[in-house]
Parts: sequence; C-alpha cells; structure tokens
Amino acid sequence: MQYSLRSNGIHRHAGSLRKTPELMQDKQSERDHRELRIDKVGVRGLRFPIQIRDKAHSFQNTIATIGLFVDLPKEFKGTHMSRFIEVLNAHGSVVHVENITDILHAMQKKLNAATAHLEMEFPFFLTKQAPVTRLDSVMDYTARFDATACGRDIDILLTVKVGVTTLCPCSKAISDHGAHNQRGLCTAQIRSRKAVWIEDLIGMVESSASSELFSLLKRPDEKKVTERAYENPVFVEDLVRNVVLKLNAHPDITWYKVEAENFESIHNHNAYACIEKG
Repeated sequence: MQYSLRSNGIHRHAGSLRKTPELMQDKQSERDHRELRIDKVGVRGLRFPIQIRDKAHSFQNTIATIGLFVDLPKEFKGTHMSRFIEVLNAHGSVVHVENITDILHAMQKKLNAATAHLEMEFPFFLTKQAPVTRLDSVMDYTARFDATACGRDIDILLTVKVGVTTLCPCSKAISDHGAHNQRGLCTAQIRSRKAVWIEDLIGMVESSASSELFSLLKRPDEKKVTERAYENPVFVEDLVRNVVLKLNAHPDITWYKVEAENFESIHNHNAYACIEKG
C-alpha cells in the first residue's frame, strides 16, 4: 500500500518515511554568533574541460583544475557548496576563458556575495620544431588564471611555468673543459591592460634562458642546443632579469612577478631568484 501523510510534513511510500524537501533544514543560512567573516570559502580541486585561446589554432581544448570561492559575511554559518557547481555548469559543458568575468558575476549573484574568486590551472601545449632537423613535437607547459571580482571590478592574474636550460657562467669561466648546466623552472605572473597571449609570455621566458627545452631532439639538434647553451651562460639572477627587461618593454603589462629555480646538477640544493614589480 502507498499513501501520504501531508499534515505533518511526512510522506510514507512502501513503508518508508522521509521529510518533504520544503521542510529540510538550511543549516548554512543559520545565524553564526562568532562574529568572524570568512575571506574565501568554496570548492577547490574540481576538474573541468575548458577552451583556451591559441595563437596558432584559434583555441585548444584542455582540462583545468578549478577553484571557486566567495566571501562569507560574519552572520552566516556557511555557504552553499552546490551553487558553485551550478554556476560553473550553467556556462556550458566547456568553459571558455573569455567567460571568466561572467562566471565571477554569476557567483556573486547566486551566492549573494560581495567578492568572488576563480582559480584555473591547466596544461597548455605548443608544437615546437627541433632547431636543425625541424621535426615537430609537442611541449607542455603549466598555465593558470587567478581572477577576482570585487563589486564590478575585475582583477585577472596570468601565470605560466616554463622549463628551461641554464648553463653556469662561473663554471664556464673557471673550467678548462665544459661547464655544468641544469634544467630550471621559471614562473612568470602578470597583470595587463589587455590580454597577453600565453605563447608570447612563454616565449619571453624561453628566450631569456641559456636554451629552451624540446621534447624531441635528434643528434644534430642536441649538438645545436648544447652549443647554444654553452654560448649563452646565465645565472638564475640573469634569468629573472632578462625576463623582466622583456616585461618592462611590453606596453600592456602593468605588474609582474618572476621567479626562477635551478635544479642544480652539482649541488644538493637549488638556486633561486625573484623580482616583483611594485
């Protein structure tokens, strides 16, 4: 037998009891008496398909790890986590980077928040040619957007992480044969008046090192890359300074932070340098 008892807010179906949805408690909206606002609350570590503008192919598809956050006034106990996912999915099965502003404003509206934050980190791919044989191969980089809406104001930070080769000038100067070299990681973060191509920012970093990296090198290519690095030694300090000179020359870049870390080949520690504008 199936029947319902609606007078007390309970449905009975096939012998089971459950509360009606309209009577479920909304714990998050309850009053909190600790008088402490929360700067950022939300979801992190969500993987989602996105499209990134690509200078060569209009766009490329990739997978981002996403975080979505808002501020929480002191009077509320918690936020509604499901609403972040609703906002993200409401913009389609694939998020376009151009939709970042729309997503931020949608979070503000749906969660009744003054500020909203979005973090989006993803692999970005470039097809590169080996320097001598001209063979194509795909290189991956890490790119990231950190975006904030405060009222109607939008702030977007672009980050790229680029692997490079560095050859030690001191080692070259004091050695009769060769010089030690190593792989390094340079992280460049920028704010800009207009959008800057991810490829262009990667290019600024790669051209500042002893040599760029390739995923495919035949012997003639390896000879070329090795000799190029030997002819262009840079300390970790040189690397960040070289990148910053290029950023200073860009008319649309308003702020930057450049970090470089060399994974030293003859030490058991890494070398590090950083320059931040302002």
